Amino acid sequence: MKRDKEFEMYIKDAEKPFSGWDFSFISETGRVSSSMLSWSYGSMVIPLVQNASSMLDMGTGGGELLSKFQPFPEMICATEAYPPNVPIAKKRLEPLGVKVHQIGEDNLLPFSDRQFDLIVNKHEEYSPQEVRRVISDDGIFLTQQVGGTDCKELNEHFGVPLNDVFSHWNLSFAKHQLQSHGFDVLEAKQEFPVQRFYDVGALLYYLKAIPWQMPDFQRDNYIEELYSIHLMIQSKGYFDVRQHRFILKARAK
Repeated sequence: MKRDKEFEMYIKDAEKPFSGWDFSFISETGRVSSSMLSWSYGSMVIPLVQNASSMLDMGTGGGELLSKFQPFPEMICATEAYPPNVPIAKKRLEPLGVKVHQIGEDNLLPFSDRQFDLIVNKHEEYSPQEVRRVISDDGIFLTQQVGGTDCKELNEHFGVPLNDVFSHWNLSFAKHQLQSHGFDVLEAKQEFPVQRFYDVGALLYYLKAIPWQMPDFQRDNYIEELYSIHLMIQSKGYFDVRQHRFILKARAK
């Protein structure tokens, strides 16, 4: 099938580099948008940071978000498992007093027992048992998570099954897990906001950043599926998928 020049332009445009956890290339240009959640992770984090004496940010990415939550407690650490993000996070955060630790597994955190009275986590895997080990009694754990059905319409369109590893991951499961590992759950919400793509290049750029959505995804193997999305956007104006988000705030017993 002959494809138009605009499609080829968007496909090439998606080759722009992605680093840290920074989607500004497509978000700040209005090429992708998401409907609102009924909560704000940032607004929940800020007062907790101000009242903490020691804190850990799990999965800090390039430190983009954490750097905006200053002033920090006297003792603050961050973890990051994705090697390319680590030097980015260190460059951004260590001048601010944040000790950045590269880790391999979230169930093996390089910290002492009861070291933190606040642990925050946005979209990062965690072990409830390990979080309980490193958090102090009465410490607060706040996490916003991506649920197992996130953007399932992408998988459906490309004919790729959802990753079975995450299929169970939802608010009910995570809440029960925390309660079983010594936490009282204080707040719990789950929602499915719409994520809207206005061009196929933005969609492809996004897919490159989330390789777990469709493991081993190779652009050239799905050109026809991408082109059908391009034609849909030309006709309708956008391509929608549903995100899966939940948030939990818990106190260690």
